Amino acid sequence: MTEGAKGEEQLHGEAEELRKETAEDAPEVAEHDHLAELERQLEEAKSNALYAAAETQNVRRRLEQELQQATSYAAAGFARDMLAIKDHLERALAAVGEDLRADKTAAQFLAGIEATSRELEAVFQRHGISRIKSVGEALDPHRHQAMMEIPSDEEPGTIVEEMQPGYVMKDRLLRPALVGVAKKPD
Repeated sequence: MTEGAKGEEQLHGEAEELRKETAEDAPEVAEHDHLAELERQLEEAKSNALYAAAETQNVRRRLEQELQQATSYAAAGFARDMLAIKDHLERALAAVGEDLRADKTAAQFLAGIEATSRELEAVFQRHGISRIKSVGEALDPHRHQAMMEIPSDEEPGTIVEEMQPGYVMKDRLLRPALVGVAKKPD
């Protein structure tokens, strides 16, 4: 510590002692000191109250966001389960040949399956569930899962085949698309 700092500290200490001695003899100085201490405590209490109010507001905002997200995505598990039903309907319709479509009884049966598929698609749309674009797109590891590489003239990394469609609910992935990706021919 420098001599100037020691001298200043000593001077400050002497001034404090003098103030205490004076405060003992003069009640108005003691009262002023008491008032100053109360004002300091009041400022500290105000500061703590403002901090607590801000913290409470932050917690409230965070809870409101969590509630909004929970409400928006509450059906995500159910939607994931419904994707398997949609897959089965699409496979069933894709497997039907022209000979069955020509048969009157089978055509009525197929019309019912197609109506069910359309209704399921309408329900998906109402709840913000949409199919992920795949074929012709660049592989996006956040939306696609590459299952194999296929020799192709396409740009490497381009999706050339979709084995299973992927779906999103609003901006949240429900299921990635299972795809085949182009690679340079051997």
